[in-house]
Amino acid sequence: MEGLPFIPPPGADEGGPLGPPPAAFALLAADGVLVGWSREAEALLGYPAAQVLGRRAADLLVTPHTDRHGPEERGPDQRPRLDGTRSAVVDVRHRGGHTVRVAVTLRPLTSSADGDPAGRSPSAVLVAAELEQLRWWETRQAMLQGLVTQSPVTLTIYGPGARLLWANASSVRELGGDLTASLGRSMTELFPGDVLTTQHLVPPEDFVQQILDTGEPVIDVHFRGRAPADPRRERVWSSSYFRLLDGRGEPVGVCEQSIDVTDHYRAQQRLALLAEAGARIGTSLDPFGTAAELAGTAVPRYADTVLVDVAAEVLAGEEPRPATAWDLVRVADSDAEPSRVGERVSYAAGTPQAESLAGRRATADAEIAPTRLYVPLIVRGTPWGLVTFVRGGESEPFDDGDRAVAKELASRTAVCMDNARRYRREHTAAFTLQRSLLPRSLPELSAVEAASRYLPADSHLGAGGDWYDVIPLSGARVGLVVGDVVGHGLGAAATMGRLRAMVRTLAELDLAPDELLARLNDQVGRDATDVRGPDESGAVGATCLYGIYDPASRTSTWAAAGHPAPAVAQPHGAVGFLRLPPGPPLGVGRLPYESAEVELAAGSLLVLFTDGLVEARGQGIAEGSDRLAAVLAERRGSPADLLCSQIVAQLVPDRVRDDAALLVVRTRALDARQVAAWELPPDPALVARARAMAAEQLGRWGLDDLAFTTELVVSELVTNAIRHASGPVGLRLIRDRSLICEVSDSQHTSPHARYAGNDEEGGRGLFMVAQLTDHWGTRYMPAGKTIWAEQSLPAP
Repeated sequence: MEGLPFIPPPGADEGGPLGPPPAAFALLAADGVLVGWSREAEALLGYPAAQVLGRRAADLLVTPHTDRHGPEERGPDQRPRLDGTRSAVVDVRHRGGHTVRVAVTLRPLTSSADGDPAGRSPSAVLVAAELEQLRWWETRQAMLQGLVTQSPVTLTIYGPGARLLWANASSVRELGGDLTASLGRSMTELFPGDVLTTQHLVPPEDFVQQILDTGEPVIDVHFRGRAPADPRRERVWSSSYFRLLDGRGEPVGVCEQSIDVTDHYRAQQRLALLAEAGARIGTSLDPFGTAAELAGTAVPRYADTVLVDVAAEVLAGEEPRPATAWDLVRVADSDAEPSRVGERVSYAAGTPQAESLAGRRATADAEIAPTRLYVPLIVRGTPWGLVTFVRGGESEPFDDGDRAVAKELASRTAVCMDNARRYRREHTAAFTLQRSLLPRSLPELSAVEAASRYLPADSHLGAGGDWYDVIPLSGARVGLVVGDVVGHGLGAAATMGRLRAMVRTLAELDLAPDELLARLNDQVGRDATDVRGPDESGAVGATCLYGIYDPASRTSTWAAAGHPAPAVAQPHGAVGFLRLPPGPPLGVGRLPYESAEVELAAGSLLVLFTDGLVEARGQGIAEGSDRLAAVLAERRGSPADLLCSQIVAQLVPDRVRDDAALLVVRTRALDARQVAAWELPPDPALVARARAMAAEQLGRWGLDDLAFTTELVVSELVTNAIRHASGPVGLRLIRDRSLICEVSDSQHTSPHARYAGNDEEGGRGLFMVAQLTDHWGTRYMPAGKTIWAEQSLPAP
């Protein structure tokens, strides 16, 4: 306290905060004669001392106004006697002729004093003040006294170094009721905390000194701290500061006016927390992600730790049933190290957690309360899980306002959990549908070795429309197809399934790739909404690549509908991409499609893919294609299935933005000993020769058991070709996984099997072929057609 001015606390002096009221003084002798007259008295009544000294004080009175004493103290003229009277309110004649109402107090003198020239000694002093002035002073005195003692606003005066000089009653209560122990201590010592207003991040000592130096007031600084009266509870005050000056204009201190705004501040914080929760919780459409969003929102602003447990049925996309035994799965734990996310959590009956779930209400742990709060996740009246909010030992316990916030957070989380559950159920249904529409396994063929991968998009969009297929064709050939339907969800998966079914149907007609895409485009165009974008703006909805590989001739034919060309790696050549004529996506106009024929050596690699594969790392198609070519060049000797895994590992990161399909094919060639071909002139006499050559070839292959049926098939097909066509007739036998017989001619007429009447001599040939073989059909070529029939090989 040394060197600091001292301002007394309220009531420390008799006159109160304003000191004694202004007054005039006069000295009276024992007989009531005025023997002394002050300048204040002359200013009040206008009489100079020379005119009143020696006169009786009662002569100045006009009439009495009020008297605080009884009639025995009045004179014969009913005027109050001043000798012996202590106080009264009287009317006094002013020198100017008007009347002045004054309050007078007579105080006897106990010590000798100099008298007047006549030798009279003063025996009393008369103190007078104008009544209206006195009343105003008393009113102002009472008002200021109430401000000091009754105001809820804390008033505190700090001197240099932010040390306490004075405090009103409200501030004294904040200080714990002991002002004396607090005087001289710094602001930091009295109220430890921090300034919330960012523009005043300076120490309190510098803050007060700055106001003392500049005189500029500071308004509405939010200060968060703990008061000595309640050190456990954190409080927020709105404080304003201004400088105090003494009578000489010198700064003596800084006055602080503070209002407790803790409730208002906390209400704002809670509203801000709930607003953030509304924008943040529920964006992932995943129960684990939703729980993590809740924990991230609540920690550390609301709680120190958040645990979220939900029923296992929710994670499976199902709606849980009411239960009495609470077996849950932990989906969020903001404090576990290592994390317990994914573990089973059980709550026995009688525990606070079980009571909260059973009662569908927020409860607190009786032993740790109220710093641990359990709030159930309620959906349509059924508990789906439990949220546990935990605060540390020094944190404030949860109050009613905090419980209301916890219920709102849990309610928001419960709604988002329900949305996530519904999405997971639909997501699972879409993927189940998509998986069922994709090939379960690829066929084992002599023409190719094939392997595939489907990579679903790791997003909330759902199943995609990428697909692939390997289709066995006549003549040991194989159809290779990959496609992409824009969009995600059940619609995209259903459209993909329809396109795949149409492609297989058209492929079994042995159509060339360009003709197949043209017919597919026509079919898609009849229902354009199947491949439109979700905004119905006419955006491209589907692409497709289709190729046919013939192992007998080692040639392949390709056509594309807006789809990337396949990558190709010859056994000992460079890696590149086929150059195909461009074609429009499916459903966009009726522009023609063109085919390109490419010869492939045995052992060549073909990689068919969708754009999701090469764009998986956020790169362009060109960059992704270069990476794919690099992997093929380095790993071309790997088996097809292993090569699929290697491509995925190199091109696809952990998260896939768009689904992707990959089909890897290694070509094979039929051995010359597996194929026998003849060209016959159109002479009916050569039909018998054709039967004999076929039977002889079957003997070389050890297929004598099939000789009789094969001779009948050759006889019927060659006879029809000679009878109904012109030019040479081709006959070819292929020994693959089955025995294939093919007869070619130059006509494009389509043969049909029919039932012949009893009286008809012909018309039974193709009917017999269909009955004697497993499959038969016709495929068309630019120079004519080929009729084929297939028989199963006998068991070894």
